Amino acid sequence: MVDSSARVELGVAVAQFAPGTDRAANLAGMRLLAQTAVGRGAGIVVFPEYSAFFERRLGEASVAAAEALDGPFVTALGRLAVDLGVHIVAGLLESTPDPERVQNTIVAVAPTGQVVARYRKLHLYDAFGSRESDRVRAGVIEEPETFEVAGITVGLQTCYDIRFPEVTRRLVDAGADLVLVPAEWVPGPLKEQHWRTLVTARALENTIYVAAADHAPPGGVGASMVVDPMGVELATLGETTDVAIAWISSSRLAEVRRVNPALALRRFGVIPLP
Repeated sequence: MVDSSARVELGVAVAQFAPGTDRAANLAGMRLLAQTAVGRGAGIVVFPEYSAFFERRLGEASVAAAEALDGPFVTALGRLAVDLGVHIVAGLLESTPDPERVQNTIVAVAPTGQVVARYRKLHLYDAFGSRESDRVRAGVIEEPETFEVAGITVGLQTCYDIRFPEVTRRLVDAGADLVLVPAEWVPGPLKEQHWRTLVTARALENTIYVAAADHAPPGGVGASMVVDPMGVELATLGETTDVAIAWISSSRLAEVRRVNPALALRRFGVIPLP
């Protein structure tokens, strides 16, 4: 819970772009977007899922592009975080012992250049005609990793996980006030409506902030956004490559939780399935 006597304001930016198979070009584009975000006052910059490397249908090239968490992509993110004095969150393909599959991983890098949290996607996108599990291993259920920025506790989840409300609730149980959702929300009939509804619902039902960063079209629907604990879209993007920033505050969290004490009134917990 947030101390209502302390007012904390933090600039949170969602950076929307369309990653491709050129890893150097992806990083160059991320640097420009992060510079823009920091210039506007961001303390956290959230990039999409698969920021390091992306192909529309995961195949052998995706497996070949996978790397360890101390590999070149995360190392480059660390340098960028140090250069700009900002927390950076982004997705990559992480290598595994399985020569045919990778893990879909999100890392949070601090202004020191160190990884302060990582999250491996729990719910793979085997829906709407896609089969992410053909190339990706689901993450093992572990205790949530959170980190703190300016007095705000931050948690991570990914894309399709947003359809499973218990994922976000478990992060909130671990103390998260802000949940970051890097995504590659595949376009299709009603999919943008699903995206907006689900992101907003996770903020409302948990009385938290949610910052969700999607791919720009054609890989994603776009519509990256920051939503407040009352379900208000504080900042949002359309279909373009751009940055949107919102200011979040501990006092807003405390006030919403006073008016709507849903977390205190609930009667059920979250238990992982065997």
